[in-house]
Amino acid sequence: MNTVFLLGYMGCGKTVLGKALASQVNISFLDLDKKIEEYENKSLEKIFELKGELYFRQVERKILLKLINSSIPKIVSLGGGTPCYFSNMSDIANSVHQSIYFKASIDNLVNRLHNKNDKRPLISHLKNKNDIKEFVSKHLFERSSFYEKAKIKINVDSKSIPEIIGEILLSLD
Repeated sequence: MNTVFLLGYMGCGKTVLGKALASQVNISFLDLDKKIEEYENKSLEKIFELKGELYFRQVERKILLKLINSSIPKIVSLGGGTPCYFSNMSDIANSVHQSIYFKASIDNLVNRLHNKNDKRPLISHLKNKNDIKEFVSKHLFERSSFYEKAKIKINVDSKSIPEIIGEILLSLD
């Protein structure tokens, strides 16, 4: 098995599903955002606040390329925006690795993100569901063409974790 990159909008379940998948196939799980925090020795919020999004995206790219070029199999949860910057998605799609897009409806994403937005720098300033819905709708529209380049697409709405893991295992090469 090669590395499996998990992508999709924030709140779609990349981390939860990634950990479950890694456990099922007995390989390590990495969260790209956590790797960035370790590399910078700062929280994502602090990186955004002190150095801005462009700096964050440059560090993200540097770490992503190391993961793409590594031959050690792993499950990697990408940040929601990772596929949309530089040539990140093309680099993943053109590699030997697998990519899975976890597709969730806007309403499902809004429900998952509401009340947890203080931990997410891009939406921490949004206070009500309508604002979050407007933001998510706009972002998903902009990002979906990148997400759709994933080799495997799985709708996660109204499915249990074991159901989704089963679907992933059937889809992997």
